[in-house]
Amino acid sequence: MSLRVRRCLALFIFLALPTIAEGPSRVEDRTDVVAVEIPVQVVRDGQPVRGLTAADFVISDGRQNQPITGFEVVDLATETAASETPLSPSARRHFLVLFDLTNSEPKSIVASRAAAAKVVENELHPSDLVAVASFSGSNGAQLLLGFTSDRAQVLKAIDTLGLPELVDRNDDPLRLSFSQPEIPFSGPVLDPKAAGSSSRASGESGGSTVDTALGQLIDLLKGALDRSESNTRRTQIARLSGYTRSMGELGKLMSNVSGRKYVVLLSEGFDSSLVLGSNDEAKARENDEFIQYNQAYKVDNDQRFGSTESANDLERMLEQFRRADCVIQSVDIGGLRSDKALGFKRGDGTDGLFAMARDTGGEMYRNFNDLADAMRQMLARTAVTYILSFQPEVARDGAYHKIKVELVGDAARGARVVSRPGYYAPKPFDQKDGIARLLDAADLVMSGRERADFNTAAVASAFRGLEGRAYVPVLVEIDGPGLLRATEGMTLPAEIYGYAIASDGSIAGSFGQTLELDLTKNRSALESRGLKFFGHLELPVGEYSIRVLSRNAKTGASALTTTSVSVPAALFAEVSADAIPPTVLSRPLFPEPMQSWPLVRETPHGALTNEPYPFVDGERPFLPASRPALSMGIAVPIAIVAYDLSEEGELRLQAKVIASDGSEVAAAGSLVDVARVSSGEAGRDVVTANFVPSALKAGRYRLRISVAAGEGLAMESGDAAFEVR
Repeated sequence: MSLRVRRCLALFIFLALPTIAEGPSRVEDRTDVVAVEIPVQVVRDGQPVRGLTAADFVISDGRQNQPITGFEVVDLATETAASETPLSPSARRHFLVLFDLTNSEPKSIVASRAAAAKVVENELHPSDLVAVASFSGSNGAQLLLGFTSDRAQVLKAIDTLGLPELVDRNDDPLRLSFSQPEIPFSGPVLDPKAAGSSSRASGESGGSTVDTALGQLIDLLKGALDRSESNTRRTQIARLSGYTRSMGELGKLMSNVSGRKYVVLLSEGFDSSLVLGSNDEAKARENDEFIQYNQAYKVDNDQRFGSTESANDLERMLEQFRRADCVIQSVDIGGLRSDKALGFKRGDGTDGLFAMARDTGGEMYRNFNDLADAMRQMLARTAVTYILSFQPEVARDGAYHKIKVELVGDAARGARVVSRPGYYAPKPFDQKDGIARLLDAADLVMSGRERADFNTAAVASAFRGLEGRAYVPVLVEIDGPGLLRATEGMTLPAEIYGYAIASDGSIAGSFGQTLELDLTKNRSALESRGLKFFGHLELPVGEYSIRVLSRNAKTGASALTTTSVSVPAALFAEVSADAIPPTVLSRPLFPEPMQSWPLVRETPHGALTNEPYPFVDGERPFLPASRPALSMGIAVPIAIVAYDLSEEGELRLQAKVIASDGSEVAAAGSLVDVARVSSGEAGRDVVTANFVPSALKAGRYRLRISVAAGEGLAMESGDAAFEVR
């Protein structure tokens, strides 16, 4: 990733979301030691080089060589989506699929849309993250979907190309799933207090919308193209200036995204004569005659040699992409169409596409009727990534530092090193704009790697909901002293984001909330204990990783914690009137008194907004402990929500304790004082007991309970994490 001060993945998330208010800018003159990670690819004869070690590389920061403090190898040929350790953001490939709606014919754009969808579905590695963007002369560069692992959302964004007539609204707080097109980069900054105040469950997979509205799509694209068509050179130069300026802003924004970015530019290119000069031989002879007969004043030097202003604009744009560690892979989509049915005429743009690819370290692909063929070579070359880390001492000023990575010894023979040319020093959090702050948040969520600037924990459990979707409350526990650290003033702004990530990388649901905590009233409670936040998700049957990010919006201190939740199919099983429905058990919950924590509930949202509070023992509501801490021999209460548990016979409970290595610990505890309490809802009971741990060393464990009634078969609950101190 760019820096350990994590920057984020969801490129455009800021565009339709409010930013966070900043205080006055101030200069930080202190220096910090920061960890800089550099993703490096090494290619020989067009193929990735494997088997290198840290000793084969040298990193120079300016003129000084830096010791390599970290070294990791990621080979996607052996990496699987089910890997237990999430990949570093620096190791994950980031593909931005960018459709040029202005410099391309509508027919070509529609064909490239289908080709890009094919690549996303069939060619990419499961660990790859994909974003979708478009450029048009009227709106500039628009990021339609941020970097996400959710392929269904990517396909929906590609299908619709962000056109408002074809898109449904979605309120994902970090814009990691698809929504309507965002405002351009130059758009207004919205009210910061509204950011993420509520969200709705996402995850509706997009169908092939364009296939049923192809005529509408082509008409819209044709209209956009008509508005941008002009044959006057002055207008063309002005349009190219707008193109390079908007694309340069996109490149600058990409510097906030961790790791190497591949911009797959789907375009027919701009008229390169605006930069390189005309290649019209007749015009060249005419200009030569003017010069020969002392009529040089008749020669248009911009037309003859190219516009110096346009060339400078293009170079500034490309420098932004290079600094952001972006590689432009240009694809001439003119080769993807079979005819020019719409009859548009344009100059050859391949020279411009070639220049953009060449000057950022990428390749240009032309005459490909199958975009997948054009992409396979690039995917193969980037399959092996060496992640080099070093720790420079830099000022916290956001300045750009040039670096160079080289091979030494035998490894250097015939090999080409592809790496970023530099890095940005960190900025104090209060000097970051709202864009960068939200990018930070999305980066942490998508990385899946736990972070702990302060302690947090979360617990989630699935309850029967409506229409095949479970009501999944998520209790987030935040360490108060850690959250408050270095916070000045009478208010504490905090942000909490929760995402349910399915096993295939899709985003099944989300919530987001900003809080303004009044410290004149709440400081004492926060300092003595902390904060609990109650949010919820609405999830279909499946297994999910729940990622919850908590952040102090003044200092930037952040914590990402993960938990899991299972929504079993049996929760919604349909049985005949004379059949016995299957028993479904929640994970064991460790109740705490409601008054033990300050509790903040989410802003109501979703279809299950009016669900009753689910954690009730008889008539007594309780808070499940997110990180229960147990002591040997001391009984602690547990509660299990049971659906369709037989009412006949005595309850039988048995505890199973599982160590962190997955092994079962024998004779690890007993259950006493077992009871059944009605929840007041038909078919739903609460089984309570006291768990007495024994023979356990200090460490982390999981508790699983089997429950049976009468002569019925025992059913096992989910696992609940706990700690022995």
